[in-house]
Amino acid sequence: MNRKNQNSQEDWVNPDDAPEADEEWFRDAHVYVGDTLIKRGVGRPPIKNTKEMLSLRMDFDVLEKLRASGKGWQTRLNKYIKDAVLKGDL
Repeated sequence: MNRKNQNSQEDWVNPDDAPEADEEWFRDAHVYVGDTLIKRGVGRPPIKNTKEMLSLRMDFDVLEKLRASGKGWQTRLNKYIKDAVLKGDL
């Protein structure tokens, strides 16, 4: 026999409780025409110097050491390579 769990809670939310779409909401919203983004709403500001994704093969022991150095290892590796390139070491 199926019995309703007495500890279950209602997940229903009244749509009338939704916030009103005011001028600020429309100003900060993304604007699309079909699937094409025409205007980006509020979000992260554009980055001046973007980075490019690449695929790189490294020795396992080197990669293991980098990863063991903790969070942010990719950013630190980028800094080390950048410094070496700017110094003319590479």
